[in-house]
Amino acid sequence: MRLRAVIELGRGPLRAFEVVAVARDSAPVGLGADALAAIAEARARVDALAASPIPAYGISTGFGALATRHIPPERRAALQRSLIRSHAAGSGPEVEREVVRALMLLRLRTLASGRTGVRTETATALAGLLNAGITPVVPEYGSLGCSGDLAPLSAVALALMGEGSVFDAAGALVPATDALAAAGIAPVVLAEKEGLALINGTDGMLGMLVLACHDLTTLVRHADLAAAMSVEALLGTDRVFAADLQELRPHPGQAAAAANLRALLQGSAIVASHAGPEDTRVQDAYSLRCAPQVAGAVRDTLAHAMTVADRELAAAIDNPVVLADGRVESNGNFHGAPIGYVLDFLAIAAADLASISERRTDRLLDGHRSHGLPAFLAHDPGVDSGYMIAQYTAAGIVSELKRLAVPASVDSIPSSAMQEDHVSMGWAAARKLRRSVDGLRRVLAIEILTAARGLDLRAPLTPAPGSGAALAKLRERVPGPGPDRHLAPDIEAAVEAVRTGELLAAAESAIGALR
Repeated sequence: MRLRAVIELGRGPLRAFEVVAVARDSAPVGLGADALAAIAEARARVDALAASPIPAYGISTGFGALATRHIPPERRAALQRSLIRSHAAGSGPEVEREVVRALMLLRLRTLASGRTGVRTETATALAGLLNAGITPVVPEYGSLGCSGDLAPLSAVALALMGEGSVFDAAGALVPATDALAAAGIAPVVLAEKEGLALINGTDGMLGMLVLACHDLTTLVRHADLAAAMSVEALLGTDRVFAADLQELRPHPGQAAAAANLRALLQGSAIVASHAGPEDTRVQDAYSLRCAPQVAGAVRDTLAHAMTVADRELAAAIDNPVVLADGRVESNGNFHGAPIGYVLDFLAIAAADLASISERRTDRLLDGHRSHGLPAFLAHDPGVDSGYMIAQYTAAGIVSELKRLAVPASVDSIPSSAMQEDHVSMGWAAARKLRRSVDGLRRVLAIEILTAARGLDLRAPLTPAPGSGAALAKLRERVPGPGPDRHLAPDIEAAVEAVRTGELLAAAESAIGALR
């Protein structure tokens, strides 16, 4: 869903599609009147604490294990500046633009909640970065997913200060001070509490969770499309997807997947060709018969992850936090466990969905199990190898996804002189999930590519309207059966067709929306 209208941030939660719109489509953002009033009110409380002789964490003290040191007023600007410079300690390749924009937006949303104590000009400057298309360079490594995504968010705060490097709206790498000047944004001189407020959140891992949920919502429907095409190409049956059979096990995701398979296979001349009593096969292999059980479990896992994401999108995470009654209290809401768990859970689900897809691809290529299709779907088996090595590619990716399914959130390495003695590793869970989502997309694309060739080879029998429409759309990018040609471009074309959603759109235009 593309959204070009200004997304106005206030005290209410963001919606997931708004995060995607800002991260991927550069939708503009603004601060509502209620947000500006809440920010100013909280700032007044922080200013009062800053003037008090009583130490207040993050306002007049050091940080982490250094929280026992009281900082005099004349040193507090240096305190905030030093916090950001020292915590911008990431390493490794740059994180993707969409991830950085998502974490910037989510931090801005928390600032807009009026729970952090920043000044209005600081929040406005962060909004200005987003709207100017300025993307700070955020290295991949550095966050333990506790005390917030400190190093990634510090890289953003550093850019707000006019330090470090950024990518401008054209994608050129430039000094932050030059980019801010070109956009008419004054570098921010951080006041009390603002350093912590800019970095003490789970925004990076949450942003990646929202983006992954968005992608998986589409990919799980692609999995149903791929399964339906494989069922047809392998002369499988659609009887096992009957609603009354599925109702015996009332998981909502399973019901949705089975309904999609019934819709996609309805009207298939290929399925009808072997549906009579002369068909002696009693039941199909698990990778066909159990497709709705696996894809359904992925849907239910995804639904749980989206519930967690929605709760987090309504959260205000900082430490300390300014409460409604004016109290400023330390807390542990920055711990990434709730997000880390579902990030790992989704990586498990993605790996298994890819695994069953690869098994169907392998079955399509095996002349002993494909019910009359040529070995490896080759034009002239022996001279031609067909899609033999496409299955190798899928298998290699699935093996990688299984390794990525090992949870990150069960690990913890103490830090900050044992003050931060249990951390979530949620950032790491999010980073590996992004690889998992990309791998799943590629495995499903290879199955669709392979099943499409199988359907072509079943001519003159015709596929169902839904799968047939997807096949026709794929053929606009990838030619049909013939002698071997360079296969990698065909695979990438299929991956792109899945990424854009055009195959799914073609199928839905023929049979209606899938669930």
